[in-house]
Amino acid sequence: MRLVVPGQHAMGNCCWTQCFGLLCQERGLMQTGGSGTGSKCFRACPRVRDLIFWRDVKKTGFVFGTTLIMLLSLAAFSVISVVSYLILALLSVTISFRVYKSVIQAVQKSEEGHPFKAYLDVDITLSSEAFHNYMNAAMVHVNRALKLIIRLFLVEDLVDSLKLAVFMWLMTYVGAVFNGITLLILAELLVFSVPIVYEKYKTQIDHYVGIARDQTKSIVEK
Repeated sequence: MRLVVPGQHAMGNCCWTQCFGLLCQERGLMQTGGSGTGSKCFRACPRVRDLIFWRDVKKTGFVFGTTLIMLLSLAAFSVISVVSYLILALLSVTISFRVYKSVIQAVQKSEEGHPFKAYLDVDITLSSEAFHNYMNAAMVHVNRALKLIIRLFLVEDLVDSLKLAVFMWLMTYVGAVFNGITLLILAELLVFSVPIVYEKYKTQIDHYVGIARDQTKSIVEK
């Protein structure tokens, strides 16, 4: 994977959408070339776009709040404790609802049956064909990752291997300040805030980003 010099892009393009588009190119979600990199990639995954752009406030708020609470819990407690508490909370809700419905049915002498019967009857069996399809799709990504790792560590391209070495060296300083959970929390906050802020203030942000790019390019040329 090669780095892209920021000055080579037009001022009107968004930095994070270009990076997201490059990631989609790597994953085969879109075709290379052409304009509108970020929009093409988002058209390939419209649910993700709607989620991070807060198109449905309730759905995005639920996903954002749930994942943020999960990450904050993992930062304060062990994984075993967090998983145990989550399972206990879920069981508390389902058992309480089951007992409540049983009492209501006994008082009203109704025969509604099990309150979760509709969900219990859902066929969630994974067929062998579907399993093989998922495995084949996963193996494609695994093989790409293995090939990339071999290229980098066996120095097929010296520049790419040096980039990885520099990146890992910088990450040692990041790791000295933040742990993995903290970085995930920051990443989630950025994912759910940067896109909507950029969409609202696109003109102003592009203007100042363009000025910064021009200044950087002129300094590099000198």
